[in-house]
Amino acid sequence: MSKLSNTAEEIVACARGLIVAGGYNGFSYADIAEVVGIRKASIHHHFPNKVDLVKALVVQHRSATEEGLGHLRQAIADPVEQLRAYIQHWSKCIEDLSAPFCVCALLAGELPILPEDVAIEVRSYFRFLSDWLASVLAEGMRLGTIQSAYTPQVEAEIFMATVHGAMLSARAYGDGSMFGTIASAQLTRYLSRP
Repeated sequence: MSKLSNTAEEIVACARGLIVAGGYNGFSYADIAEVVGIRKASIHHHFPNKVDLVKALVVQHRSATEEGLGHLRQAIADPVEQLRAYIQHWSKCIEDLSAPFCVCALLAGELPILPEDVAIEVRSYFRFLSDWLASVLAEGMRLGTIQSAYTPQVEAEIFMATVHGAMLSARAYGDGSMFGTIASAQLTRYLSRP
């Protein structure tokens, strides 16, 4: 994805916050114009329509996730610690409200109403995340540090569903610590027994 201008970045950041707060249909360009302090015509200049804007947001989110998980893999060799760092990242984001919910997880809940171009990008994000998790789990299984009765791909789907479900529980209870409790319990299930 090419680098966005500062104004386009502000627009995307604003849209991310509005989607997390109210979903795909919970905002308009008028809402963004008011928050960012620009005219709607300026938004249309950068993103001709809402589909273009949300598609750009999802592509940016996937790109940032790919980059972050790539750095994580280079910095931490142990698969269990990679999963723990992933959980800790989201725990911090939820606790400090910098990202109280994964925008792609939220949009996935709205797939039946999303425009196809956006839905394709959301599914692409989930495929990437699932593949990354499966590769980490497979490496842990190979090393004997992760125990599972299921294949790495099935475990990746379980782990991903648990993490996103934990985000939902944290939101439902209004308690950010709920996320870490649930996600960490899932990680503990993988640890090999002495």
